[in-house]
Amino acid sequence: MRMTNKIMRSNSLYNINQNKILEDKLTNQMTNQSKIARPSDDPVVAIRALRLRSNVTTVTQYHDKNASDADSWLTVTADALNTIDEILKNLYEQASGAANKDLTADDLDIIMSQMKSLTSEFYTSGNVDFAGRYVFSGFRTDTPITFTAADIAEMEKHPVSYEIKENKGFADISTIDYTDFSVLSTTIPGDGIDTTTNTSYEQGITNNTLYRLRLSYDATDSLTDAAGNSKFTLMANGTDVTSSITEYANAEDAYQAVADGTEKGIAYIPSTGELVFSKDYYDTNYKEGDNFQITYNKSDWQKDDINPVHYFQCVETKDIGNGETKQTAYNVTSANQDIYYDVGFNQQIQVNTVATEVFTHDVRRDMDDFQHCLDQLRGIETQISDIEKKMSEYPEDSDEYKNWAKKLEAAEKAQSYIRENIHTKFENQITKYQNYSDENNIAITNNATRGSRLDLITTRLLNQKATFKDLQTDNEGIDITQVAVELSSSELTYQAALMATGKIMQTNLMNYI
Repeated sequence: MRMTNKIMRSNSLYNINQNKILEDKLTNQMTNQSKIARPSDDPVVAIRALRLRSNVTTVTQYHDKNASDADSWLTVTADALNTIDEILKNLYEQASGAANKDLTADDLDIIMSQMKSLTSEFYTSGNVDFAGRYVFSGFRTDTPITFTAADIAEMEKHPVSYEIKENKGFADISTIDYTDFSVLSTTIPGDGIDTTTNTSYEQGITNNTLYRLRLSYDATDSLTDAAGNSKFTLMANGTDVTSSITEYANAEDAYQAVADGTEKGIAYIPSTGELVFSKDYYDTNYKEGDNFQITYNKSDWQKDDINPVHYFQCVETKDIGNGETKQTAYNVTSANQDIYYDVGFNQQIQVNTVATEVFTHDVRRDMDDFQHCLDQLRGIETQISDIEKKMSEYPEDSDEYKNWAKKLEAAEKAQSYIRENIHTKFENQITKYQNYSDENNIAITNNATRGSRLDLITTRLLNQKATFKDLQTDNEGIDITQVAVELSSSELTYQAALMATGKIMQTNLMNYI
């Protein structure tokens, strides 16, 4: 076969170009640190690269974002729960100090002021948020647990009323001690003993145990509205017993009516949110296992009141202006309010603690009971002071002095009852605060358990991320030393080919003729 210059030139150019292609490939590998620039370079490596890159991206999402967000949410929750734990410990200590029988009303008032501040902080702690989402609000992460100052300001422009359905059981019926010293407001002729009935001031002082169902809110609406429409329903074991209820404007009148037997059924006190049963009615109608469904309305809302949408089945009625209202129904199912984060392949972790696990209405409602006890103590102390002043106006041997002396003895008896009731109340409250703290500790433990599990998952994700990246490097990556040597060799070969071709192409057939 005859090799012409044209054939040699074509072959040389082809081989030089192949060398240049190889040099370009090696240069790209050095620049990109990858074996392939396009799938056609190595289909097997390309397919494996797509899978590994997908794995790395997914694990990175789980580790760097999902797990990180979940950890932040759990940390914010843990900080709030620890704050609540400290608050409950302080309330426990305050209640222990208030149980001292030697404290006066002024002393108790100071303690009560501190306890009210702690109680307010207890509920405020429920409004902590993570990245604008309230951590204790379940799925309603845009709604704080309690009404804020901004909420109240909005309600002043557009009043809001809630119809609340609350379920109670027989165990929710509690007892309160009430001292009736209304006899001190009367005057018994003579030396303080009524000769007709043979009763005295002292005999008129009674200490009574009352049975009551306490609603979750005080300052509730009346039984009926201005038009006479019912706004309150009490169902006991499925039977409507609303007709047995009498409304009282204030607690003192209701307690006294039940204590002296004037009230034969149920006393409803909207201002305190209580249903107080007369003893005969309670003994006759209720027993262990009974249940109550109470439907009531509340239109008077204050800052730090718990928003009922997080706790109860309720209907919100909002005044939107121009005589129009808007109704929104809420049906709370706490068990379905858990928020989960995807933190791994087919792996989820719960990040939230629901408000009902920690924030009970009872912490604030207990303060209402303390306030009533304090008001009674302050009232009897004032009466004792007034009686002593009156006694000083008369000679000790006068009938007037003896009458006031009898009244003083009765007042001191009432004071003794009230002080004992306060002592008992605070002693019982110590146990209550311990129970509240126990519930909070359970929430702390559950949150910490989730955090520990998340730490294990995060460690595993980090290891998976490193493993997939190593596999990705092994699959796509290059041996820089080897490629550098090959590139250098390719460059030398290319230069040598150019030189050889240049010399060959200088000689042609005419040189031999």
